[in-house]
Amino acid sequence: MTASAAVGTATGTFSRRERLRTDPTYQAFWLLRIGFTVAPIVFGADKFADLLTSWDKYLAPWVSNLLPGTPHQIMYGVGVIEIVAGLAVLMKPRFGGYIVAAWLLGIIVNLLSIHGYYDVAVRDFGLLLAALTLARLAKAFPGDDLIGRREQVWHR
Repeated sequence: MTASAAVGTATGTFSRRERLRTDPTYQAFWLLRIGFTVAPIVFGADKFADLLTSWDKYLAPWVSNLLPGTPHQIMYGVGVIEIVAGLAVLMKPRFGGYIVAAWLLGIIVNLLSIHGYYDVAVRDFGLLLAALTLARLAKAFPGDDLIGRREQVWHR
C-alpha cells in the first residue's frame, strides 16, 4: 500500500487512482463514460466515411421526408450531433448521459418504423438505459467533470 493510500484509508479520502482500483461504482462510472464518449464520436465520424456500414439504410423514409436534403446529407448532420453528444459525455457526463439517452430514444423511434431493424432498436434501448445510468452515476462524482468544477477528494 502506498503512503497516499494509507493516508486515504485512515482519513476516509481517496485519490482518483485509488478509487479506480478499489471502488466498483467509480469503475462502472468510468467504463460507461469512456464507452459513451468513444462510441458516439466513432459512429459520428463514420457518418462521413461509411467504413463501418452504409448509414443511410437506417434512416426511416418519414424522417428523410421531414428533413431537407438527401438521406446521405442528413446522415452528415447525424454524425455532427453524435460527435457533439460524445464530447458532452466527456466534458459533463451528468448532462451528456441524458443527451445520449435522448438521442438513442430518437434512434429507437426511427428504427421501430423500419421493418427489419427491431433487433437494433432493442439493443439501443439497452444502451439508452446504460446512458441514463451514466448520468445518474455522474451525479455521485461531480468533481469528475472536465469543465465547470475542479476534482474533489472523495470521502467515504
